Amino acid sequence: MTLKGRLESDLRTAMKARDELVTSTLRMAITAVRAAEVAGTAARELTDDEVLAVLTKEAKKRREAATAFADAGRAEQADRERAEEKILDGYLPSQLSDEELADIVGQALAGGGFAGPKSMGPAMKAAQAAVAGRAEGGRVAAEVRRQLAG
Repeated sequence: MTLKGRLESDLRTAMKARDELVTSTLRMAITAVRAAEVAGTAARELTDDEVLAVLTKEAKKRREAATAFADAGRAEQADRERAEEKILDGYLPSQLSDEELADIVGQALAGGGFAGPKSMGPAMKAAQAAVAGRAEGGRVAAEVRRQLAG
């Protein structure tokens, strides 16, 4: 079953169980996936990797919104955003630990022969491909920068 199919199946299950939080979160996720499918010049079916990228982006939005709500003193909305993020996290691959990330980035940089801060762009591209969505871009960039600096 594709990831999109799993989302749709879980949505039906949540609707039957009358779980409002899961239902609304999965509807939002499916809407984001469908919007990505029709973006561009021609509509097409997204691959599981592309659906994962959409879900990662949506989870990040929830995390940022929770922080903004918490900073504004709106704890109830912040809690809801965190709950939605937790639901989306169930569809994402587990995040790499700092040690695992350092190892993978080190291998990607060694394999590409990258050295020095001038090669940041190509090094990031290689590192992101090696990490394959299992760590946030900010963490990957920080690790690449750290290793390129020596």
